[in-house]
Amino acid sequence: MIEIGDLTKTYGDVQALRGISFQVRTGEIVGLLGPNGAGKTTTIKILTGYVQPDSGDVRVDGLDVLSDPRAVQARLGYLPENAPLYPELSVQSYLRMMADLRDDPPDKQVEYISSAVRATSLTDHLARPIGQLSKGYRQRVGLAQAILHRPKLLILDEPTIGLDPTQIVEIRRLIKRLALTTTILFSTHILSEVEVLCDRAIILLNGEIRADARLAELAQTSDAILVLQEQVASAEKDLASLQACAG
Repeated sequence: MIEIGDLTKTYGDVQALRGISFQVRTGEIVGLLGPNGAGKTTTIKILTGYVQPDSGDVRVDGLDVLSDPRAVQARLGYLPENAPLYPELSVQSYLRMMADLRDDPPDKQVEYISSAVRATSLTDHLARPIGQLSKGYRQRVGLAQAILHRPKLLILDEPTIGLDPTQIVEIRRLIKRLALTTTILFSTHILSEVEVLCDRAIILLNGEIRADARLAELAQTSDAILVLQEQVASAEKDLASLQACAG
């Protein structure tokens, strides 16, 4: 479903990706794991056709992302980190707009919207403005637009970031349900999220793949521990900043 070969990307003096290669097979749910700045979002933006790499090969479902990004985008669903929503629109109006933008067949739009709404448990919220929804339900709206056209592949960038513990559990359950019928690649900096959701994890550190393994094997790698250490260090830094502000 996904084939990436020797992918590189540089932003100014920063080498975001250093020749990474990996594959995702049809039916898998794979986590792209790493601390902030590891290269996860850059990888996803290249995969979805929104950023050009410096070099390398990228194919989705047999299509070349670099030469035919629009055809690839028609076959995948994408939920970016902090997905752009329209708070003044109702859930139903927003999904209709997204169906129009995707050029979904008019005679299929009602069916597609109904299916996406059922899958994300939004039926009781169709008439509500998006701006009045909780963060967890706004994320459900983002997921609904991502699956609206029934893609073969779903790509999610930090899908639980900013959610409270209850919302995280709900979104994880939703992702697990979607994985029954869709290939999924998602990025996260949270090791436990990979353990709960994934068949396999790819660890990115400083733009390089440091591990690519099934979960039982991943637990034995030192790089998994390094990711955890990065998380702890980041959390301690955030706590120190909050304490300084409070003081």
